[in-house]
Amino acid sequence: MNDYDKLFEGVDPRDAQEVLSRAIDHFGDRITMATSLQLGGLVLLDMLHRTGKSIPVFSIDTGRLPEETYECAEAVRRKYGINIHWVFPRHEAVEEMEREKGLFSFKENIENRKECCGIRKVEPLDRALEGYDAWITGRRMDQSDTRKELRFIESDPVHPGLVKVNPLIHWNQAELWYYVEEHGVPHNRLYDEGYLSIGCACCTRPCREGEDERAGRWWWENPEHKECGLHLNYRQGGGI
Repeated sequence: MNDYDKLFEGVDPRDAQEVLSRAIDHFGDRITMATSLQLGGLVLLDMLHRTGKSIPVFSIDTGRLPEETYECAEAVRRKYGINIHWVFPRHEAVEEMEREKGLFSFKENIENRKECCGIRKVEPLDRALEGYDAWITGRRMDQSDTRKELRFIESDPVHPGLVKVNPLIHWNQAELWYYVEEHGVPHNRLYDEGYLSIGCACCTRPCREGEDERAGRWWWENPEHKECGLHLNYRQGGGI
């Protein structure tokens, strides 16, 4: 057991708010929270509000988010008074990619899709995390095969020296929805239309009955490829 693991000794596996609170107390102003305004992230924002503690919260605006995601962000701002810091891709890189490869190159092959995610999501994340030692995510073990080995706290393979805190690893979709309904947490209305995971509008579709939560993301690819590079180290040869 390393020193970070000891932070959560004795915590009930489903007490995500306690995990969140301990992480904030330990890292202080050196921790930030990322949110893509999906269900888990929204639950964490509500829990953050309930702790009475304040940390920076950021979200990446890829330039292709659904309108419903912006509506949800505004509802969060009104309810909790949390001003999300929006981080944008470098416009020069987006312009060059679209000029050379068109608007839908990401559907042509995995390399192009990873390039698009790299420009629109991964590079902005790199900038958002500058100056921090830790960041909080809403990832869970039940979301996909690529996330079954998650822990409350883990080294970030993409950003050496940083750690990721994952308070919700033991939660499932039904528990998230129960929390949302119990506490009146705002949610993206695309969930009401059959979406289970929401990213860019062009890369997300509703899920069919029996599909796992990530099935609606990049549905034209094999399941083992369905990460965007935010959590897997494409750049150093790992992850895929």
